[in-house]
Amino acid sequence: MRHSTLRAPRRRVALLAAGVLALAASSWAIAQTAPAPASIQTVPGMPPVVDPANLYSETTPGKMSPAVAGALSRVYVPNVKSHEVFVIDPATMQVVDRFKVGVNPQHVVPSWDLKTLWITNNAEGRTDGSLTPIDPTTGKAGKPIPVDDPYNMYFTPDGKSAMVVAEALKRLDFRDPHTFKLQASVKVPKCAGVNHADFSIDGKYVIATCEFAGSLVKVDWVNRTVLGYLVLSGKGMPQDIRVSPDGKLFFVAEMHRGGVYVIDGESFKELEFIQTGVGTHGLYPSRDGKKLYAANRGTPHINAPPPKGKGTVSVIDFATRKIETTWTIPGGGSPDMGNLSVDGKTLWLSGRYDREVYAIDTTSGEVRRIPVGREPHGLTVWPQPGRYSLGHTGNMR
Repeated sequence: MRHSTLRAPRRRVALLAAGVLALAASSWAIAQTAPAPASIQTVPGMPPVVDPANLYSETTPGKMSPAVAGALSRVYVPNVKSHEVFVIDPATMQVVDRFKVGVNPQHVVPSWDLKTLWITNNAEGRTDGSLTPIDPTTGKAGKPIPVDDPYNMYFTPDGKSAMVVAEALKRLDFRDPHTFKLQASVKVPKCAGVNHADFSIDGKYVIATCEFAGSLVKVDWVNRTVLGYLVLSGKGMPQDIRVSPDGKLFFVAEMHRGGVYVIDGESFKELEFIQTGVGTHGLYPSRDGKKLYAANRGTPHINAPPPKGKGTVSVIDFATRKIETTWTIPGGGSPDMGNLSVDGKTLWLSGRYDREVYAIDTTSGEVRRIPVGREPHGLTVWPQPGRYSLGHTGNMR
């Protein structure tokens, strides 16, 4: 009896152990066959979203595309009123070149394939708009291509079209990204002053700002249709727009109220307004995708405001949507548009009404100034990390 009473517990232990092993094996088998976390289903031809929690994951300092190998390290500054581009060497902080381009150069736009920089000469009030190419390996300009009213330019996520923002014509013109032959146009009649844009995380739609209508327009660029308009609660003059790292929200700079609207992209509804500074204009995500730099131009006006305005830069935390700190331009200034250095340690911005460019240390907020031409606007820093460019002054993904 003693032996049998000892064997019974042993059998129970053995059966229990076998059950645990079977359960573990079953759990492992289920884990192997269970679907992975849902990835972002992008439009055909668009490179995959590597990190759904941070669509800027591929724009960190070490992720330079082979396509930019050989590109000179330069800052290209279009000067609207003097119709020329100044070229700055960021290593020396000196202007190393300048050349005439078309009429009213507004932005320097990296191509989708990262091989060309395009200057958008919109010839405001005229009919001789053009795009001037720059070879990044030489820093020299090529022959301009006639294009209707190219105030700004973006590229569709699949790289098959350049989306020219024809502001005065209230159109988004989709063109061949190399020849710029017109493919299709989307009219946005309720979007007076259409100028800046950004794409959803899956690439299926684009939201653009309507500067003179105080609103936004949402466009299905694949099917070339307008999905709707959103009038902002304070109206005003919306400027730049950038999507949040997780792709759920769009941040919209607004110049009159001096702040940033937060928009739900899918529902296309306004969620809140973040007060920043006077004349909020340009928006740039930090290299780690955690912060958003908002350039406050120092004036809510666009027609020849006086220089030395109350220019600042607000640093917004993407996650909390709170302002972490504010950097002031010493003595006043007009920080407008630009981009970050490759390492993310310097924020380069044009001083629109002060004939200068600012190189701002993103750790200390210290500002260095470089004199340039009349009304510097959408400068770009090149090269940039990333796989492809969605346009503007380097909206990289």
